[in-house]
Amino acid sequence: MKAPPETCPNCGADVPVGAKACPECGADEKTGWSEEAGVGSLNLPDESFDYEDFVQREFGRKKALPHGISRFWWMVAVMLALLFAAGLFALR
Repeated sequence: MKAPPETCPNCGADVPVGAKACPECGADEKTGWSEEAGVGSLNLPDESFDYEDFVQREFGRKKALPHGISRFWWMVAVMLALLFAAGLFALR
């Protein structure tokens, strides 16, 4: 196997000694260090990626109370406050 070039002829990035492919664009000896070695088939997000749309499609939209705390934890907090207040009144 031939040693990789010091600089990728496709994107111009520095290629580490002993690397099998360019760390930036993925070009390698099999592709002739050409542009066909791109990462398009990896389905990575690009500049048109909409994160909010992704989150909604992936996780759905949940209605949360202030600061993202769910209703369950608000109810737990209220119950603990009531128990604490009842305990204080019982000590009197």
